[in-house]
Amino acid sequence: MTAVRRASVTRETRETRVTCSIDLDGHGTSRLATGVPFLDHMLDQVARHGGIDLEVTCEGDLVIDTHHSVEDCALVIGRALDEALGDRSGIARMGHATVPMDEALATAAIDLSGRAHAVVQVGDAGGAGLPPSLLAHFMDSLASSARLCLHLHVTAGRDAHHMAEAAFKAFARALSMAVTHDPRRRGGVASTKGTLAS
Repeated sequence: MTAVRRASVTRETRETRVTCSIDLDGHGTSRLATGVPFLDHMLDQVARHGGIDLEVTCEGDLVIDTHHSVEDCALVIGRALDEALGDRSGIARMGHATVPMDEALATAAIDLSGRAHAVVQVGDAGGAGLPPSLLAHFMDSLASSARLCLHLHVTAGRDAHHMAEAAFKAFARALSMAVTHDPRRRGGVASTKGTLAS
């Protein structure tokens, strides 16, 4: 019997209050209210193209700017993902995807290694409340909190929205591949160390 791969996490600071629920074996549904509509749109891509159920709410200090809300959403989503993965046994562990969005093209590679690392090059990708530097910071923060290795590159594009959407879709598709149960592993861990949890 396959273990339930769900988690709910809340983080509260003087700047934000973020709650996230995730189901890695969901149907691609989402309920999103981060206070940053463009981020909601991008997270909807993660749910739909990742095949996961994702709920995120955030009450943040948007009177200052979107930075704290975006960063803290990434940290909480990453933590929920880490908790939902459990000991990471039986999963494919690695995933990759190259996704076009009209003139834009993005490639993502993920390793659910238990080690946090991110190389994120998104060029001019972004949208309202999610400029390129903050989009890159979102991905870096998520990778850190989820304890995963991420390489994400936007290699072509003219429209910033298309470039951002390609990046999030590529991330989602790579994540979907990485979290998939590999029946050949019979519950074992894809590591010569024998563990991915620490």
